[in-house]
Amino acid sequence: MAEAAAPRIHAWHIEEREYARHEQRRGRRHAFERIVPERTALVVVDMVPFFVEENEYCLGIVPNIQSLASCLRAAGGVVAWVLPRHREPTAREVEFMGPDVAHRYGASGGSGPPRARLWHEFEVADSDIVVEKTAASAFFPDRPPLPGILHARGVDTVLITGTVTNVRCESSARDPSTLGYRVLMVADANAARRDEDHNATLYTIYRSFGDVRSAEEVIGLVQEARRCAHSGYMDGRAWPPPTRQIR
Repeated sequence: MAEAAAPRIHAWHIEEREYARHEQRRGRRHAFERIVPERTALVVVDMVPFFVEENEYCLGIVPNIQSLASCLRAAGGVVAWVLPRHREPTAREVEFMGPDVAHRYGASGGSGPPRARLWHEFEVADSDIVVEKTAASAFFPDRPPLPGILHARGVDTVLITGTVTNVRCESSARDPSTLGYRVLMVADANAARRDEDHNATLYTIYRSFGDVRSAEEVIGLVQEARRCAHSGYMDGRAWPPPTRQIR
């Protein structure tokens, strides 16, 4: 019997020269220094047994995702769980992956009620969104219903978490950036197979598509916003800031 994987977190980093480049360009390290919880969605990508149970890095991010969900939910934000729909593979997928692997991935989301197919350690609230997708990205047009749901709720900021960092999570960060969302990729709440793959995606997102923060930093932003909501001000300016227009 194979030994169970031990949970791990990636040794993640953004190179100092990349931080310095953005600090020179915009005058600050991070693109998004504040968030409005009520306009923010935590998007959890593909955290289902097929991907989680044998990947030590997936197991390692479960507590951080749970903490983010609890914090944002309590602050009035949206928590969205996105998982693959069970389907037959396309001809292109069979040609590209080979029939065995293509059929395995077509069934990767499992079967049965969507909520019951998520990784068993998560606490999913009745108010949470649970949707299926048929593309790598959680935001690909017309493939999951998530973009329309978030638009209807006035969401302008998305926190990307889940697996695999360099495939489905990266796709799920690039697309909303193009649509006009403020994208934060949570570095220690995403999982790949290797640190090299994980960090390559963090570099790409930070450089061109959004921001990269730790779970602790994101929770700090949510808590700071809650304090500002009571006072009506942040840094001497009225709170909350104007709503961002999403396409």
